[in-house]
Amino acid sequence: WDVNVCGTQNLLATMKEHNCFSIVFSSSATIYGLTDSEPISEDHKLSPVNPYGKTKVAIENMLDDLYKSNVNLWKICSLRYFNPVGAHPSGLIGEDPIGIPNNLFPFLSQVAIGRQKVLNVFGDNWDTKDGSGVRDYIHIIDLAEGHLASIDYLNSNDACLEFINLGSGI
Repeated sequence: WDVNVCGTQNLLATMKEHNCFSIVFSSSATIYGLTDSEPISEDHKLSPVNPYGKTKVAIENMLDDLYKSNVNLWKICSLRYFNPVGAHPSGLIGEDPIGIPNNLFPFLSQVAIGRQKVLNVFGDNWDTKDGSGVRDYIHIIDLAEGHLASIDYLNSNDACLEFINLGSGI
């Protein structure tokens, strides 16, 4: 909460001091919690199930209040993205954690190159065809392009507040 919520509050106050009223916020699809809806639309009920998701909802509420209390001033875009994966095509930037990864795709990559021996899949009781969990992934290049498109959108519009899901929807 200190880093996410208080940090954002401090950032927004500093932005206002310096007459900077445009922000692209990296939110998260974790704010939706567990849901059977696919794809998830931006008007879906917010129901985070962990502290991280709760901080993202608190920040989105802060941004909404900031926008509504300063009409015609702020340009805000909150990107709710799903599971970012991948690396830059050059291979210079990407996920290559030291030790055993705790995310699926870096672990999968390490198994593929022989650094890890096996990939264990946990959970077989989800309400899906094969019982496995369903996740929506977005490549980090698509995520970066989504951020750039958001900046272009904010630069070409007057005051606005947008909440946008970034994911494949499948």
